[in-house]
Amino acid sequence: MMKNLMLCMITAILLCPIQPAPCQPSNAELAKAILDNQDFPVVMEKAKAILKTGFSAGEGYGEVWIRDLATFIEISCQVYDPAVIRENLLVFFHFQGEDGNIPDGFIPAEKASVSYEYILSNSQPTLRAHKNTVETDQESSLLPAVHRYIQRTGDATILEAEINGKPVLQRLEMALEFLFTKRFNDKYGLIWGATTADWGDVQPEHEWGVFLNDDSHLTLDIYDNAMAVIAITDFIAMAKDHPEKVEKWAAAKEKLSKNIRTHLWDAKNQKYIPHIYLDGSPFPADFNENEIYYHGGTAVAIQAGLLTPEEIQTSLETMRKNVKATGAQTIGLTMYPPYPAGFFKNPVMSPYSYQNGGDWTWFGGRMIQGLIQHGFIADAYKEIQPMTTRVIKNDGFFVWYKIDGTPAGAGIYRGSA
Repeated sequence: MMKNLMLCMITAILLCPIQPAPCQPSNAELAKAILDNQDFPVVMEKAKAILKTGFSAGEGYGEVWIRDLATFIEISCQVYDPAVIRENLLVFFHFQGEDGNIPDGFIPAEKASVSYEYILSNSQPTLRAHKNTVETDQESSLLPAVHRYIQRTGDATILEAEINGKPVLQRLEMALEFLFTKRFNDKYGLIWGATTADWGDVQPEHEWGVFLNDDSHLTLDIYDNAMAVIAITDFIAMAKDHPEKVEKWAAAKEKLSKNIRTHLWDAKNQKYIPHIYLDGSPFPADFNENEIYYHGGTAVAIQAGLLTPEEIQTSLETMRKNVKATGAQTIGLTMYPPYPAGFFKNPVMSPYSYQNGGDWTWFGGRMIQGLIQHGFIADAYKEIQPMTTRVIKNDGFFVWYKIDGTPAGAGIYRGSA
């Protein structure tokens, strides 16, 4: 990702020669600073070394997860045999449900030891798949993953590959249809999921928390819906030779984007509200959840093109204030403030732990990409440096970091790389 970010930064500077504010470096100075940064090539080589070794989420993860693979596939295409990457992507379609749903990940059958309700496929008998049903991002992760693979390799023939009688392009549309039939709320015109902490996959009502059950509280949030907007955008690009599909999904994207603005954007407070509950909240009645600011969902919304430049600037300033208030290291801070102790039955979700206020480069990096995408080059350069510094300091790409900068989880996490 590092080389791509550098090239994007420099390209944006050259194409958008905006007059800098007095306190900002000139375009030439900024370009030179980026190119002269000695940490960037070191971190890039470390990332490539990790991505050369496989497609699982990382050390300690047996599964190939689509939500992770989608975020590192671009660099994988530079360092790994594209044919192998293609085959890994196609596996997900072998396990696709008749209703179009996509699993989270797959694993060799002999290593399938976690307490999942494993999904079987006659066409992939040596593998097992699973789906964390509290999430609604598996389908909207696979579409960008396939599109990024095509962009990096030029191999658009993957769309014609037939899996159990259906070509991949048709199966990608089935995945979108799943979101708009099985996970769609007609009242608000938005995608629903279970209550989680921003982009997380742990609901508060259960000790593990990854499966929908009778105790789940269904809700609407920005992450699921922003991911769906990105997925539709990528599908339209892949279906460009099918005008009827382009027209259909362009209209769906426009409606979804409008509904996101109408129902999830809090214009007064210049933030996304955490949740719209469809049948009550799992949290105490006197808890004001809208005091929480979701960094991850906001970053993905910026990538999806759902915020104006002024709103992006305000969002970035809020993230910076949150980082300063907590003493965190980077804008990868998942949220601020975190949910109070005891709000999640899973003990890993205590305040400032894991998805409940931990600092994740996996999502902080998306904010960097979003800033570059919208021309905030100096800001992107400023905010990525603490991320690269700690890779070198800790000699690894850790899953997440505690507020004091202590790395947590495995030191080989491909999403961070």
